[in-house]
Amino acid sequence: MQEGPIGVFDSGYGGLTVLKEIVKELPQYDYLYLGDNARTPYGTRSFETIYEFTRECVLKLFDQGCPLVILACNTASAKALRNIQQKDLPIIDSGRRVLGVIRPTAEVIGTYSKTGHVGVLGTSGTISSGSYEMEIQKQFPDLHVHQQACPMWVPLVENGEHNSPGADYFVQQCLDQLFAQSDKIDTILLACTHYPLLMNKIRKWAPDHVQILNQGEIVAPSLKDYLNRHPEMDANCLKTGSLRFLTTDSPTNFDQKASQFFGGAIHSEFMHL
Repeated sequence: MQEGPIGVFDSGYGGLTVLKEIVKELPQYDYLYLGDNARTPYGTRSFETIYEFTRECVLKLFDQGCPLVILACNTASAKALRNIQQKDLPIIDSGRRVLGVIRPTAEVIGTYSKTGHVGVLGTSGTISSGSYEMEIQKQFPDLHVHQQACPMWVPLVENGEHNSPGADYFVQQCLDQLFAQSDKIDTILLACTHYPLLMNKIRKWAPDHVQILNQGEIVAPSLKDYLNRHPEMDANCLKTGSLRFLTTDSPTNFDQKASQFFGGAIHSEFMHL
């Protein structure tokens, strides 16, 4: 296999919050980001559709030379990762790897909680899949997992309304529903890559003692550890510090919105699926 960039995939913009943290942690690597903005959002789609869309985008990143692809999308990680890893990779290329964001988060979340009660906030698709609860229970069988779907949060962020007064209503509503399940929750996982942009609102409406976990800050060191443990994969990853961004929709629109997720100017290219 020739050396290539690390691929990072998301259904839209949210994965840029994960890529931002990965680049901070591992700035020497090359990265190729693909946002399937033409077909976003994934969160409300069927299992089969999410799998087909995700598989198609992973294959595009493989075509671009990526030896490793990160599904920086909770919905894709919940509903497509297992099939891609178990059914597709052995046929397509057993030397390549596709990793998600759920397992690395599940592996550490229990270490943050003192009460043994954690909250998971995500899209309807992620929450209904039960993936977080299942993965967390594998690592921490005694941990109590309380989940809450927040269907309005992604549209708020996508439409640039995350700092508006109107966002307070929807953030407060979901947090009230979460804490109605248990007042012992002392740790909240933002199980959607859009949600870090709502961090100020979430902190405002969550109790002061509650920790809010940004997924990118967990996934980035996990990827570093993975590459250290798999030198054969690390050797296939280019290290010139380059960044490229691809979108399945308008690059102009992507560039305007993407900067608020990534924290810097972005110049993307159109990719046809």
